[in-house]
Amino acid sequence: MGGSVAHPLASSPPAQQAIQPLPFASPEHLDTQLQDFLESATRQLCTWLGSASQRSPLPGLGVLPTVQPGAHGLAPELLLAELQLVMDGSYNPNHPGALAHLDPPPLAASMAADLVCAGLNNNLLAEELSPSLTRLERSLTAWLAGQLGMPPGSGGVAASGGSLSNLMALVAARRSRGLATETRAVVVTSADAHVSMAKALAVMGLPPEALCPIAVDGDGRLIPLALEQELERLEQAGQPVIAVVATAGTTVRGAVDPLQAIADQCKIRGLWLHVDGAIGAVFGLVPEHRFRVAGLERADSITINPQKVLGITKTSSLLLLAQPQALVLAFQTGLPYMEPSWGGGHGGDTGLQGTRPAEVLKLWLGLRQLGFNGISAVLDGAIARRRQLAALLDGSERLQLRCGSFHLLAFTPRHLDVGAAEIWSQQTRQLLLQHQLMLSRPHYGGRHHLKAVLGNPHTRREHLETLASIVHTSLETLP
Repeated sequence: MGGSVAHPLASSPPAQQAIQPLPFASPEHLDTQLQDFLESATRQLCTWLGSASQRSPLPGLGVLPTVQPGAHGLAPELLLAELQLVMDGSYNPNHPGALAHLDPPPLAASMAADLVCAGLNNNLLAEELSPSLTRLERSLTAWLAGQLGMPPGSGGVAASGGSLSNLMALVAARRSRGLATETRAVVVTSADAHVSMAKALAVMGLPPEALCPIAVDGDGRLIPLALEQELERLEQAGQPVIAVVATAGTTVRGAVDPLQAIADQCKIRGLWLHVDGAIGAVFGLVPEHRFRVAGLERADSITINPQKVLGITKTSSLLLLAQPQALVLAFQTGLPYMEPSWGGGHGGDTGLQGTRPAEVLKLWLGLRQLGFNGISAVLDGAIARRRQLAALLDGSERLQLRCGSFHLLAFTPRHLDVGAAEIWSQQTRQLLLQHQLMLSRPHYGGRHHLKAVLGNPHTRREHLETLASIVHTSLETLP
């Protein structure tokens, strides 16, 4: 036989190109290039954090670097330069004057755990993808539930934010009460409940009218008698109730609904009680602050967000349930493409999310770094700063203060009309920003307020005195 002849339509082999190694860590030895890159990024971050007081809490402008990738990847020093550009245009929570929102400075161990979480790249979808971290999440959620006083066997799941935790709670409640296909079912909650309740109903396919708001008293707390009357009305009308939602820490003033009285009503009527404790439930972790959320332990489900005051890096929200199997009943679909679970169920079957990073790692390590004394110190400091600011502002009869049990304080001039209050809040916020003090400007009770969130451990008395002085001066210019 003769030698082979190339087919006339065959293409010529492509020219060999020099290909740089892809930027993945070596599995065979210490990758010194990766180590140098991460160390440089860490130094850059530490410099940014350590210079926080030299910049305003709110940058003057947002920035937008080049978005699309080039033909060739960037060298480490160019990547870090682009990263610095984004950092310089970012909100600055480590500044002592960052008092606008529930976004405290990040805890050191939580930042480190976030980095390790990214490097591990485990997936809590299934046990074989995160064997140790799945066990850690189960154990930590069970411990947190027990620490809040929930019954033995309680547990839960981590979620990417309080809105998702609240949604999963309502879905679990609807399924457990046999109301999955009941279009007339409603959710009863306070008029000051978080907006995530309305979002949850929309996702669940229920109309806006399915959210039944209950009036609050002068302190922003749900009125138990009004709740009782509404539940009686619904019962007489034959309208089923998915859940009663109480709030432990409303968004503007930090009010806590009367949990014991609400729990009594739910027990009498056999209703599911969910507590949105995204702001306040962490105060139940230590004995000296547990009175602030008395009755929390009687809930069927609780949303808790350690990110809002303890400095756990985002996101850190958990849904805790007295009967965690309700999550499985609501969300289990089976994972036929995974090996069977060997320790109590795959993470993808115990909540709405499938693929999930190991967010529990930064919560666990952050709590281990703080210890009970550190947790108490963070909470003590937040309450002390709120009391200090309230005392500094309380001297003015022209100012209406609104606060609750926690570290939030909202205020507005008493005798201004709606339009004048809006102008005052805008102008005074700008004056405060000129002194690197950032407050938010929520609309509450039909008018604009300024709100301080006093969870920043870097805020000192002199910052609060400056804040109060600017506010008092702004009041002197009012008619």
